[in-house]
Amino acid sequence: MSRESQTLQPVTSDRPELPGKLPDHLRTELIAFRRDLHMHPELGHQEFRTTAAIKARLEQAGLRPRVLKSGTGLICDVGTWDGGRPMLALRADIDALPIPDTKTHVAYRSTFPDRAHACGHDVHTAVVLGAGLVLAELDRQGLLPRPVRLLFQPAEEVLPGGATDAIESGVLDGVGRIVAVHCDPRVDAGRIGLRPGPITSACDRLEVTLTGSGGHTARPHLTTDLVTAAARVAVDAPALLARRMDARSGMSVTWGRIEAGHACNVIPMHAELSGTVRCLDLAAWHEAPDMIHAAIDEIATMHGAKFEINHVRGVPPVVNDPVITELLREAMGARCGAESVEDTEQSLGGEDFSWYLEHVPGAMARLGVRAPGDTAKRDLHRGDFDVDEDAIAFGVEFFTAAALIDGRRTPPSR
Repeated sequence: MSRESQTLQPVTSDRPELPGKLPDHLRTELIAFRRDLHMHPELGHQEFRTTAAIKARLEQAGLRPRVLKSGTGLICDVGTWDGGRPMLALRADIDALPIPDTKTHVAYRSTFPDRAHACGHDVHTAVVLGAGLVLAELDRQGLLPRPVRLLFQPAEEVLPGGATDAIESGVLDGVGRIVAVHCDPRVDAGRIGLRPGPITSACDRLEVTLTGSGGHTARPHLTTDLVTAAARVAVDAPALLARRMDARSGMSVTWGRIEAGHACNVIPMHAELSGTVRCLDLAAWHEAPDMIHAAIDEIATMHGAKFEINHVRGVPPVVNDPVITELLREAMGARCGAESVEDTEQSLGGEDFSWYLEHVPGAMARLGVRAPGDTAKRDLHRGDFDVDEDAIAFGVEFFTAAALIDGRRTPPSR
């Protein structure tokens, strides 16, 4: 699919106030919708109830959603695309995480002991759903300049991400630009964070298995000392990579699990390490598997250990298109003023939104979800994660503004 020219014409600044404000009754409904999802989180590729709930609400609004061939996730076009200028897509991810919800002070905590919406995907879903409902009403009034696609994607948390399957099923057919938000608990509700260029990191899963003869701890010189070998891999592999990769690439190998042995006087025959590989630079991400294999080979060989590596490729960095980033800046400024947009840094977190950007230009914004004045330190992927639900209304109006401003622009020349 060809990329659209990146020389869109700016919208004049003397236009009247944009329509597409979120009515109070819909704001209340979307908060309830988000809380229902929060109480019933579903893991990647299992989001059947979530998909059905989104589909039912869109159909209630007179729209025609289409469930993806995988059975979870869906797309829905607002307005009728005539084959002309490709559509803008609004993307939300719908899956939850396999961790317990530790909140005790809210009635909408997860009803499942081992699942939680601890990354804000329930908020993302409510935002895109709300934007779709508002845009559908504008379309009925003849106020939607161009059709917009809603994309509710499953399995973002499952490497290499549900985006790859969604793309294969044709969700980008007719799409020329794509935008998304991700909750940011460090930013106040009513604000967004933007950054042109890379905004997230590449992320892979790395699993290393070491094997050797093992033996008695009284005679380590007669064994393959796998505990020491595993420890050296854990410490030395990241250190070697730090000297062999360009420091500007932001390569980071971090271990989350090391397992070896069962008794204090027995050197084991098997050891395992698993962790993540994160990288800020796309070219370095492509080089990483060979570099990591070489580093581990040297360390394992020095200790006489055999090894196997399972390097599971995850996602490349999200690289925001500068023109689409400016569209988002203009949209938020139109709704809440220029001061509502702040610059944000690149994160080492991974996001499969990056796969869409291999095909069409787009951008992701960080949606503020912190209650103003809240000084507690909160983070994603924690069981106590929660949001200021006013962020939903801000997100909806931000997206409707982006759709309207984009739709009014003169199509780029070919």
